[in-house]
Amino acid sequence: MPRRFLVALKFVVFPTCLVPLGLLVYHGFTNALGPDPVATITHTTGFCTLYLLLISLAITPVRRLSKHLAWLIRFRRMLGLFAFFYGTLHLFTWIWLYSNFDVHAMLHDIGKRPFITMGMLGWTLMLPLAATSTAWSIRKLGGKRWLMLHRLAYFAAIAGVIHYWWIVKTGVRTPWKVTVVLAILLLARMVWTAMESARKRKVAVVV
Repeated sequence: MPRRFLVALKFVVFPTCLVPLGLLVYHGFTNALGPDPVATITHTTGFCTLYLLLISLAITPVRRLSKHLAWLIRFRRMLGLFAFFYGTLHLFTWIWLYSNFDVHAMLHDIGKRPFITMGMLGWTLMLPLAATSTAWSIRKLGGKRWLMLHRLAYFAAIAGVIHYWWIVKTGVRTPWKVTVVLAILLLARMVWTAMESARKRKVAVVV
């Protein structure tokens, strides 16, 4: 893939990821966030977090389908960081707009609503991933340890999906789509790991 094309594509993907935030800001200034603006902000940032995280996780299995798709890996870090960015906005919405920075109110909410604890767990798991997303971190940690650490992204996604299920009302099935996508990604990961293990055993036997 030509370098110029990848650079141009990054200039498209980056602002595209900012579109949801831009729309929130615009609708906020035009008083068009709906009857419950805080809920609109919460839902938008939450969906963006989960969708971007799943897309970033999908890049690895998709690029393995063909060597011609190897260039997709250049966008994984950007999408993952945007997932963390929207996750931080999602968390800050609860801290500021719902709890008004009241620690007692937040602790009460955490004890009363398990979905908040699960959401915070998902964000906490993404924190070290965002902090070690640089080339310097890869060199310091070493490739193997860095890859092991960044597998936390799968656990963050699992926490995010559980958070989604727990927040909707009983009988609502809207989270099923992201659940299926995550299940496919986890299955692809397990299949690839099993294939790699079988290949290594075969090589060891031949040697």
